[in-house]
Amino acid sequence: MASRRGVLKIGSAALLLTAAGSAAAWALTRAPKAAQAPWDAAAKGFGDARLDALAYAILAPNPHNMQPWRVRLTGEDAFTLHADPARLLPETDPFSRQIVIGFGAFLELFRQAAAEKGARAEIALFPEGEPKPYLDARPIAHVRLVADSSAPRDPLFGHALARRTNRNPFEKRAVDATILERIKSAAVPGVFADAVADAARLAEVKKLADDAWRIEWGLDRTRRETIKVTRVGRREIEENPYGIALAGPLLEALGGLGVLTRENMDDPDSTAYEQTLANYSAAIVATPAFLFSITSTNTRADQIEAGRSWVRMQLAAAGEGLAFHPLSQALQEFPEMEEPYRRAHALLASGGGIVQMLARVGYAGDAPPAPREPLAARLLKG
Repeated sequence: MASRRGVLKIGSAALLLTAAGSAAAWALTRAPKAAQAPWDAAAKGFGDARLDALAYAILAPNPHNMQPWRVRLTGEDAFTLHADPARLLPETDPFSRQIVIGFGAFLELFRQAAAEKGARAEIALFPEGEPKPYLDARPIAHVRLVADSSAPRDPLFGHALARRTNRNPFEKRAVDATILERIKSAAVPGVFADAVADAARLAEVKKLADDAWRIEWGLDRTRRETIKVTRVGRREIEENPYGIALAGPLLEALGGLGVLTRENMDDPDSTAYEQTLANYSAAIVATPAFLFSITSTNTRADQIEAGRSWVRMQLAAAGEGLAFHPLSQALQEFPEMEEPYRRAHALLASGGGIVQMLARVGYAGDAPPAPREPLAARLLKG
């Protein structure tokens, strides 16, 4: 007699075949369109330069898609940017380093979008001082928009609506070194960017990334932090359009059957737990190249610059037709990750500095836009 797990695996395979034939219909009827509407809203605009630029800024990549930004509009041309304390990741990102990197991406997209509207973004970082070692109520930045038709437009902005985080396995074909050089060159001054594509180092980084992933998923508290903000299927994604979205015909079907649930993902004896672990590992193995970035120190301002560089590199990758997937578990700063963290720095930053981000890049099928809360939901009242 087949075991329950065996039956589930057989059932999943059958569902996969069925789902492959119904993907187009699902995209028309079950895709979380409301949660993806902010991408369309950015393209359409609000008729106000400040809001138009903010509509792009909220599309910035950020850890676990927590969208931690809160914006207080001031006057007719400015705003103050704050971190939402309810959107931090104390287990996987205890010092909010990755959260601040996300704010850097937010500010870079705002700057680019403002320039498209003939305006200059004057950005004062941490006007009340850098919050450290933990984020607090002090603002991340104060930003003023100044009309300036001479503000240079950034060609990377043309890819802002095409930028995606793509978690799918990548194709085997290599990424040309000249393409990687162009992507690296998108980093801002003060942030060193490099790539790993040679076979020997590639194997080392894959092993590092997989080891770190298994630590994060294997620890109850870090796994549960992720599971808590995981949304399965359209209904959950649209009810809470932040966090990690699991959408698509197969995942929707498995969720509906009670196979893919948060409870099962948290059970080491379940298929959902094992498949999550295995699928992520398979994606790591199918990586033709990695990109990473380094700053010489690790101030909050450094983290902002790392975030600016990160989104710029991702936009450049989109322009090259490359899929891009941040993979920074080995850079996390909780105690159990100490060995991979040290190994990452020995491997990628032997000359010193802090490795701020690591991503896999390659060729893959299209990924949908990540869910976003509407801009109005991130504006502070009063």
